[in-house]
Amino acid sequence: MKAIYVLLTVVFFLIISFIIHAIIELLYLWWAQSVSTEIVWTGVFGKSCALPLWLIYLLPIVAIFVGIGLGFFWWKKIYRD
Repeated sequence: MKAIYVLLTVVFFLIISFIIHAIIELLYLWWAQSVSTEIVWTGVFGKSCALPLWLIYLLPIVAIFVGIGLGFFWWKKIYRD
């Protein structure tokens, strides 16, 4: 049961990280268009993205670690205490 709880927390935070990624990219594209900046597109897994490569990989990695940490924290807080 604990593994399912932690796994679902990780999945939740991965979904949240993709939403944050989309919001950051939209804001960046709107800003780049308003100041007439050339956008450098990065190809990742056959898709194009305007964000830097480090940010593309950083968001899901952070989401996984935060999901694991919060999953264990809240499991302990809710079910053991």
